[in-house]
Amino acid sequence: MLPLLEAVSDGNERTLKEIIPVLALRFKLTPPELEETLPSGPQPLFYNRVAWAQTYLVKAALLERPKRGVFRITSRGKTSLKEGLASIDIAYLKQFDEFNVFRATTTENPGGVTDQATEGVSQLTPQESLVKAFDTIQAELADEVLTALKASTDRFFEYVVVEVLVKMGYGGNRHEAGKAIGRSGDEGIDGVIKEDHLGLENIYIQAKKWEGNVSRPEIQKFSGALDGQRSKKGVFITTSDFTKEARNYANSIEKKIVLIDGLWLAKLMIEFNVGVVSEGSYEVKRLDSDYFGTA
Repeated sequence: MLPLLEAVSDGNERTLKEIIPVLALRFKLTPPELEETLPSGPQPLFYNRVAWAQTYLVKAALLERPKRGVFRITSRGKTSLKEGLASIDIAYLKQFDEFNVFRATTTENPGGVTDQATEGVSQLTPQESLVKAFDTIQAELADEVLTALKASTDRFFEYVVVEVLVKMGYGGNRHEAGKAIGRSGDEGIDGVIKEDHLGLENIYIQAKKWEGNVSRPEIQKFSGALDGQRSKKGVFITTSDFTKEARNYANSIEKKIVLIDGLWLAKLMIEFNVGVVSEGSYEVKRLDSDYFGTA
């Protein structure tokens, strides 16, 4: 927030489009850094942070918006710059009544405008806070799903594997995929599933509930079983994990063997709504500039 305030200290009107390059130069940002986007969408991360810095400063009356899309420094903003501040954070803005009113009207602060700065923690914009909170919820859910999966029966585990693969677009339909899994009988192979609805190519599957990590010899055995089927595609699914040697081996051979560990399987279950239900949804909206452009 301080660099933004300093960048408009001359009192001239600015737009975000004009100020972004100025601040990017000050922070010596590289093109890849400027292209980095929010995890939740296509908006550039740096643009998002500058936009929210502007919002906070406007709410504290250090900046003002004389007209739509334009902002400039206020007399209060100039006074703040004369204080020789090392930074401007939430704790500093709390001295201004206007900013406190803004905080009070955010319905128990759902956007994540916190006092993290006073604790020495980096500030997050509201969108970043939402994404971080969502990621935390997803991580906790994945852990719950994996725990339930490990406690399930082998037959139910097979059922889950089929359900996930079908939801991902493999196997044609659930009935056909269900008959394919667990019916191969070949050493190292637990099932075969269609790669597409037409069945132009098959993918061979090893799906096991393991206690310890799956080691390289198990992957080598699976690879050999694929040779017996004249196949170069396989998926090895487990509720545990794979050793580093197992992963290195799978990456080093010509055949394409995808290793799905327990955590990845849990995340796939969440992504494709297998064994989970929606508790609620929140839609984040933004101003439609085109709509107001005709006003």
